[in-house]
Formats: sequence, structure tokens, C-alpha cells
Amino acid sequence: MKKIVITRRINPAMVDKLKKDFEVVVWDEDNTPMPRQKFLKETKDAHGVMTMLSDKVDEEMLGGAQNLKVVANLAVGYDNIDLEAAKSHGVIITNTPDVLTETTAELAFTLMLTSARRVLEANRELMAGDWSGWSPYHMAGTDVFGKTVGIFGMGSIGAAFARRLSGFRTKIIYHNRSRSEAGDELGAELVSFEELMAESDFVLCAAPLTEETKHRFDKAAFDKMKRSAYFINIGRGAHVVEEDLAQAVRNGDIKGAALDVFENEPISDAHPFTDIPNMTLLPHIGSASVDTRNNMMNLCVNNIMEVLNGGKPITPVK
Repeated sequence: MKKIVITRRINPAMVDKLKKDFEVVVWDEDNTPMPRQKFLKETKDAHGVMTMLSDKVDEEMLGGAQNLKVVANLAVGYDNIDLEAAKSHGVIITNTPDVLTETTAELAFTLMLTSARRVLEANRELMAGDWSGWSPYHMAGTDVFGKTVGIFGMGSIGAAFARRLSGFRTKIIYHNRSRSEAGDELGAELVSFEELMAESDFVLCAAPLTEETKHRFDKAAFDKMKRSAYFINIGRGAHVVEEDLAQAVRNGDIKGAALDVFENEPISDAHPFTDIPNMTLLPHIGSASVDTRNNMMNLCVNNIMEVLNGGKPITPVK
């Protein structure tokens, strides 16, 4: 019987679906990744693996997994996977595009509004018993209505975010490797990276992580932004030079930042971002709705079943 390894606890119904035809090994933890040595041991004789972003699929793992046919990554991104190594070993890699687009775009919009209106700052003041009463500029934030919003990466998530701006009468600009059909339909304007940073009141990073985009948001980039502007990241943490962002917010070079992703996750309370009042920080929950996570798991399961039963993957990474 072919073996499948799942590196975190998932919906039991998904596991039962696989158990009808396969031997299934599940790391029965929610918050703790499967230890590396156990991951390497369990995948040695595995035919399929469902991985998370915390699982490194590299030459060491692939070279030791002689039976492996498919890795289904529970994410849209796949920067945890060495695609060239997978190709050389004949292993198919799949991801979960589209099913999490709207949910992640909603979270990005939530971050923008929460940061602009200083929601977390105001909540902390109230809960600490420090609210002394009303005053004209008490916790006064920034309007989104009528502003210029810049999107770095007009893919499916960037476009879904842009669609949500229609009721706010914003000007939408974006920077992409090429012109976006969705951007054109939304009346968005393709601009240079420099124009995006200089003209936007809100900058959203929604791009995939590549060698070209890694650490793209550094001191030079933040120096181009308006002092009244906000930076929002729901892409990958490594898009940002974190020390430079912390300095930009602390120094008032930009108004604030809102992040769902970090270069090294999880972060601790000692991270330099955590004591900056005008930073909104979330623990990588972009796609974290019950419906979306179930849909992502189901897509991973179906990808594995298709490949191991001799069919074609549904959402292969090319």
C-alpha cells in the first residue's frame, strides 16, 4: 500500500478520505512542525507528502525519498520547496491557488483599515484603563476614502484586494512584472516601483517571494514613501528588510505598518516590531477561515490522490 505523510494535524475527514486507499501517517500537532529528522525518516518510503510552509523540501529530503511522486504544499507560495531538485527527482509539486484568494484579500483589507484607524492602539488604551475621555484628536487616524493605494504584485490576491477598494473611491496604482488584465479592468495604473512608493498613501505587498522581490522593501524604498503613508504586507516576510522597516516607523519616516508575515516565523515578544505602537501585527492568518482552510486541505488531498492513482495533478506548480 502506498504511503502518504501529512506534516500537521488536519481535518479528520480529509485523512479518512486518504485512508480508504493509502497508508497515512499524520504528525498529530497543530502548532508544532514535524521535527526535521522525523520528517526525513517518514518520507524515506513515502509516495506522497502534504507539507506546510514550515517544511523544507530540499535535496536532502528529496534524495532520500526514493518512492516519492508528489508533494502537495498547503499554501499558494512554495518558497519552502526546491523546485529544481524536485524536477530532477521527478517529483510533482502542487499548491493551493485560487481557493484562498478572497479570504487573504479580506485580511489585507482588514489590516489596512485597522492600521489606518489605529484600532489596536485604541483597544489597548481602553483595555488598560487609560481612556481618559473624548478630545478632538484623540486616536485620530487616517481615512482610506479618496486616497491613493499602491499594490505591489497584481496577481489574484492583489486584484481581489483592488476590487474591494471600489466603494472607497481610491486611486489604484500597481507595480508588476507585466501589465495586469485585472488591473486594466479595475482602472488601475501600472507604474514603476519608485512611483508606487512615492505616490501611495497605502502600499500593499501581495507578491510572491522570488530572488527579485526578496528584501525589495528596504531603507531606500521606505525613504521614498510619504511620511503619512502606511505599509502593509501579506506576501512573505522576506520581502522586507525588517530592521529598515522598524527604523522607518520609529523615526516617523512613514506613518505605520501592518504585517501578517515575517521573515522568520514565529516571532517572539522580543522582536523589534512588538514594542512599536503604530505597527499592527498578526500571526500569519491570511487564509485562516475555516471554510478556506478546509478547501485548501481538500485540494491537497485531491492532488495527491490524482497523482498516485495515475492521473494528472489539479494545480501543479510549473
